[in-house]
Amino acid sequence: MKLSHIPLRLATGTFILNAGYSKRNLDKDSAAQMQGMGAKVYPQLAWMEPETFGKLLSYAEMTLGATLLAPFVPSRLAGLGLGLFSGSLLTMYRRIPEMTLEDGIRPSQQGTALAKDVWMFGIALALILDRNRAMKTSPSRTSAGA
Repeated sequence: MKLSHIPLRLATGTFILNAGYSKRNLDKDSAAQMQGMGAKVYPQLAWMEPETFGKLLSYAEMTLGATLLAPFVPSRLAGLGLGLFSGSLLTMYRRIPEMTLEDGIRPSQQGTALAKDVWMFGIALALILDRNRAMKTSPSRTSAGA
């Protein structure tokens, strides 16, 4: 992990880990509300019991948060997980009409909570696209210098 990745992974990892931790004991109504919103975009979520959905969501968020915080997990892999997670949230934002104003882009008051997750998607892209810039010595350079 590069030094420049630490702030990105620390900020998102602690945020997501805390979000998952706070959902671990969701009541049935809160879990059903989250499940209902998710099922508007991902219909296969509707078949689950709300309590099961809440537990799985909690575990998934805590796992992603821990993955981002673990220094032995490659940044690209952590970024891929974050990209899938934040991309699914942004998909919900774009596909649920109540989340945006009439223009379909700017967030409504209800959609602000999901629209702000665009920062996580940006961090995911930074972790995935950042390359190791170490100079590699080519065979022609070593033979020319001898």
